[in-house]
Amino acid sequence: MSAPLPFPLAEPPDAPEREAGRRLFAGEVTFVKGVVAMSGLPGADRPEVCFAGRSNVGKSTLINALTGRKALARASNTPGRTQEINYFALADSHYLVDLPGYGFANAPVAVVAKWQALLKQYLQGRQTLRRAFVLIDARHGAKAVDEEIMALLDSAAVTFQCVLTKADKIKASERDRVLDQVRATLARHPAAYPEIVLTSSEKGDGIETLRAIVAGID
Repeated sequence: MSAPLPFPLAEPPDAPEREAGRRLFAGEVTFVKGVVAMSGLPGADRPEVCFAGRSNVGKSTLINALTGRKALARASNTPGRTQEINYFALADSHYLVDLPGYGFANAPVAVVAKWQALLKQYLQGRQTLRRAFVLIDARHGAKAVDEEIMALLDSAAVTFQCVLTKADKIKASERDRVLDQVRATLARHPAAYPEIVLTSSEKGDGIETLRAIVAGID
Protein backbone atom coordinates (compact mmCIF):
# COMPACT_ATOMS: atom_id res chain seq x y z
CA MET A 1 0.00 0.00 0.00
CA SER A 2 1.51 3.33 -1.06
CA ALA A 3 1.97 6.11 1.45
CA PRO A 4 -0.48 9.04 1.14
CA LEU A 5 0.78 12.07 -0.73
CA PRO A 6 1.95 14.97 1.41
CA PHE A 7 -0.30 17.98 0.90
CA PRO A 8 -3.10 16.17 -0.93
CA LEU A 9 -5.76 18.04 -2.87
CA ALA A 10 -8.67 18.99 -0.62
CA GLU A 11 -11.64 16.67 -0.97
CA PRO A 12 -14.92 18.16 -2.21
CA PRO A 13 -17.17 19.09 0.72
CA ASP A 14 -19.95 16.80 1.85
CA ALA A 15 -23.54 18.01 1.58
CA PRO A 16 -23.73 19.83 4.97
CA GLU A 17 -20.34 21.48 4.42
CA ARG A 18 -21.30 22.53 0.91
CA GLU A 19 -24.57 24.02 2.17
CA ALA A 20 -22.79 25.92 4.96
CA GLY A 21 -20.43 27.41 2.40
CA ARG A 22 -23.25 28.26 0.02
CA ARG A 23 -25.25 29.99 2.73
CA LEU A 24 -22.29 32.00 3.98
CA PHE A 25 -21.42 33.38 0.55
CA ALA A 26 -25.02 33.70 -0.68
CA GLY A 27 -25.79 36.11 2.16
CA GLU A 28 -24.96 39.77 2.32
CA VAL A 29 -21.39 40.56 1.23
CA THR A 30 -20.29 44.16 1.61
CA PHE A 31 -17.13 46.15 1.04
CA VAL A 32 -16.16 47.59 4.43
CA LYS A 33 -13.10 49.71 3.75
CA GLY A 34 -9.66 49.91 2.21
CA VAL A 35 -6.97 50.21 4.86
CA VAL A 36 -3.64 51.96 4.35
CA ALA A 37 -2.39 51.83 7.98
CA MET A 38 -2.80 49.43 10.89
CA SER A 39 -4.73 52.11 12.78
CA GLY A 40 -7.46 51.90 10.14
CA LEU A 41 -8.27 48.21 10.62
CA PRO A 42 -11.90 47.48 11.55
CA GLY A 43 -12.69 46.16 15.00
CA ALA A 44 -11.39 42.65 15.72
CA ASP A 45 -14.87 41.32 16.43
CA ARG A 46 -15.01 38.23 14.19
CA PRO A 47 -12.74 35.67 12.55
CA GLU A 48 -11.13 36.70 9.32
CA VAL A 49 -9.33 35.02 6.46
CA CYS A 50 -7.02 36.75 4.02
CA PHE A 51 -5.99 36.13 0.44
CA ALA A 52 -2.35 36.74 -0.44
CA GLY A 53 -0.54 36.22 -3.70
CA ARG A 54 1.94 37.76 -6.04
CA SER A 55 0.67 40.44 -8.38
CA ASN A 56 -1.72 39.24 -11.10
CA VAL A 57 -2.23 35.75 -9.63
CA GLY A 58 -6.01 36.21 -9.76
CA LYS A 59 -6.90 37.19 -6.18
CA SER A 60 -9.65 39.64 -7.03
CA THR A 61 -11.12 37.31 -9.65
CA LEU A 62 -11.20 34.45 -7.13
CA ILE A 63 -12.89 36.61 -4.50
CA ASN A 64 -15.51 37.62 -7.07
CA ALA A 65 -16.07 33.95 -7.95
CA LEU A 66 -16.43 32.95 -4.28
CA THR A 67 -18.97 35.67 -3.56
CA GLY A 68 -20.80 35.38 -6.88
CA ARG A 69 -20.38 39.12 -7.42
CA LYS A 70 -18.78 40.15 -10.69
CA ALA A 71 -17.18 43.34 -9.46
CA LEU A 72 -16.95 43.09 -5.67
CA ALA A 73 -13.15 43.05 -5.77
CA ARG A 74 -11.52 45.03 -8.52
CA ALA A 75 -9.80 42.76 -11.01
CA SER A 76 -7.17 44.17 -13.29
CA ASN A 77 -4.57 42.97 -15.77
CA THR A 78 -2.23 45.61 -14.36
CA PRO A 79 -0.04 44.05 -11.64
CA GLY A 80 -0.18 45.94 -8.36
CA ARG A 81 -3.69 47.37 -8.76
CA THR A 82 -4.61 46.47 -5.17
CA GLN A 83 -2.59 48.88 -3.00
CA GLU A 84 -4.65 48.66 0.18
CA ILE A 85 -5.84 45.96 2.55
CA ASN A 86 -9.43 45.63 1.38
CA TYR A 87 -12.00 44.35 3.89
CA PHE A 88 -15.24 42.62 2.95
CA ALA A 89 -17.86 41.46 5.45
CA LEU A 90 -19.67 38.17 5.01
CA ALA A 91 -22.87 39.21 6.82
CA ASP A 92 -21.85 39.53 10.49
CA SER A 93 -19.95 36.23 10.43
CA HIS A 94 -16.49 36.68 8.89
CA TYR A 95 -14.18 39.22 7.35
CA LEU A 96 -12.69 38.33 4.00
CA VAL A 97 -9.50 40.30 3.36
CA ASP A 98 -7.90 41.04 -0.01
CA LEU A 99 -4.22 41.83 0.52
CA PRO A 100 -1.94 43.88 -1.73
CA GLY A 101 -0.17 41.78 -4.33
CA TYR A 102 3.45 41.16 -3.48
CA GLY A 103 6.38 40.98 -5.85
CA PHE A 104 6.44 42.96 -9.08
CA ALA A 105 3.99 45.83 -9.27
CA ASN A 106 3.51 48.65 -11.74
CA ALA A 107 3.90 51.42 -9.18
CA PRO A 108 6.66 53.71 -7.84
CA VAL A 109 9.24 51.98 -5.65
CA ALA A 110 8.30 54.07 -2.59
CA VAL A 111 4.63 53.13 -2.94
CA VAL A 112 5.48 49.45 -3.31
CA ALA A 113 7.71 49.56 -0.21
CA LYS A 114 4.96 51.24 1.83
CA TRP A 115 2.28 48.70 1.09
CA GLN A 116 4.62 45.74 1.43
CA ALA A 117 5.48 47.02 4.93
CA LEU A 118 1.77 47.28 5.73
CA LEU A 119 1.27 43.71 4.53
CA LYS A 120 3.95 42.43 6.91
CA GLN A 121 2.55 44.42 9.84
CA TYR A 122 -0.92 43.03 9.20
CA LEU A 123 0.17 39.39 8.98
CA GLN A 124 2.24 39.66 12.14
CA GLY A 125 -0.21 41.69 14.21
CA ARG A 126 -3.82 40.74 13.48
CA GLN A 127 -5.07 38.51 16.31
CA THR A 128 -8.35 37.53 14.62
CA LEU A 129 -6.65 36.27 11.45
CA ARG A 130 -7.47 32.57 11.38
CA ARG A 131 -5.99 31.51 8.06
CA ALA A 132 -4.18 32.97 5.10
CA PHE A 133 -4.83 31.59 1.65
CA VAL A 134 -1.64 31.86 -0.40
CA LEU A 135 -2.53 31.86 -4.08
CA ILE A 136 -0.14 30.24 -6.56
CA ASP A 137 -0.63 30.40 -10.34
CA ALA A 138 -0.99 26.78 -11.47
CA ARG A 139 0.87 27.60 -14.70
CA HIS A 140 4.01 28.70 -12.90
CA GLY A 141 4.20 26.98 -9.50
CA ALA A 142 5.72 28.48 -6.36
CA LYS A 143 8.28 31.25 -6.87
CA ALA A 144 10.92 32.65 -4.53
CA VAL A 145 8.65 35.61 -3.70
CA ASP A 146 5.93 33.14 -2.61
CA GLU A 147 8.41 31.51 -0.25
CA GLU A 148 9.11 34.91 1.27
CA ILE A 149 5.45 35.34 2.25
CA MET A 150 5.31 31.73 3.48
CA ALA A 151 8.36 32.35 5.69
CA LEU A 152 6.71 35.49 7.06
CA LEU A 153 3.57 33.47 7.87
CA ASP A 154 5.75 30.83 9.56
CA SER A 155 7.33 33.48 11.77
CA ALA A 156 3.94 35.03 12.56
CA ALA A 157 2.51 31.56 13.38
CA VAL A 158 -0.36 32.15 10.94
CA THR A 159 -1.65 28.97 9.32
CA PHE A 160 -1.71 29.29 5.56
CA GLN A 161 -3.30 27.12 2.90
CA CYS A 162 -2.11 26.99 -0.68
CA VAL A 163 -4.71 27.69 -3.38
CA LEU A 164 -3.70 27.00 -6.96
CA THR A 165 -5.43 29.39 -9.35
CA LYS A 166 -6.08 29.19 -13.11
CA ALA A 167 -6.11 25.39 -13.07
CA ASP A 168 -8.03 25.37 -16.35
CA LYS A 169 -5.03 26.95 -18.10
CA ILE A 170 -2.73 23.95 -17.63
CA LYS A 171 -2.72 20.42 -19.03
CA ALA A 172 -3.26 17.51 -16.64
CA SER A 173 0.22 16.13 -17.32
CA GLU A 174 1.82 19.47 -16.51
CA ARG A 175 -0.38 19.91 -13.45
CA ASP A 176 1.19 16.91 -11.72
CA ARG A 177 4.66 18.38 -12.19
CA VAL A 178 3.54 21.72 -10.73
CA LEU A 179 1.85 19.99 -7.79
CA ASP A 180 5.05 18.12 -7.00
CA GLN A 181 6.99 21.39 -7.03
CA VAL A 182 4.44 23.16 -4.83
CA ARG A 183 4.34 20.24 -2.37
CA ALA A 184 8.12 20.30 -2.06
CA THR A 185 7.93 24.03 -1.33
CA LEU A 186 5.18 23.67 1.29
CA ALA A 187 7.11 20.90 3.05
CA ARG A 188 9.68 23.51 4.07
CA HIS A 189 7.12 25.64 5.91
CA PRO A 190 5.72 24.61 9.30
CA ALA A 191 2.71 26.96 9.06
CA ALA A 192 1.46 25.30 5.86
CA TYR A 193 -1.98 23.67 6.16
CA PRO A 194 -1.75 20.08 4.90
CA GLU A 195 -4.18 20.36 1.96
CA ILE A 196 -4.05 22.18 -1.38
CA VAL A 197 -7.12 23.64 -3.08
CA LEU A 198 -7.14 23.54 -6.88
CA THR A 199 -9.33 26.26 -8.40
CA SER A 200 -10.47 27.83 -11.63
CA SER A 201 -12.46 31.02 -11.24
CA GLU A 202 -13.46 30.78 -14.91
CA LYS A 203 -14.73 27.18 -14.75
CA GLY A 204 -15.87 27.19 -11.11
CA ASP A 205 -13.54 24.38 -10.09
CA GLY A 206 -12.79 24.30 -6.37
CA ILE A 207 -15.08 27.22 -5.54
CA GLU A 208 -17.54 25.16 -3.47
CA THR A 209 -14.61 23.54 -1.67
CA LEU A 210 -13.06 26.89 -0.77
CA ARG A 211 -16.42 28.31 0.35
CA ALA A 212 -16.90 25.32 2.66
CA ILE A 213 -13.39 25.72 4.10
CA VAL A 214 -14.02 29.38 4.94
CA ALA A 215 -17.43 28.57 6.45
CA GLY A 216 -15.77 26.00 8.72
CA ILE A 217 -13.28 28.50 10.18
CA ASP A 218 -14.30 30.14 13.44
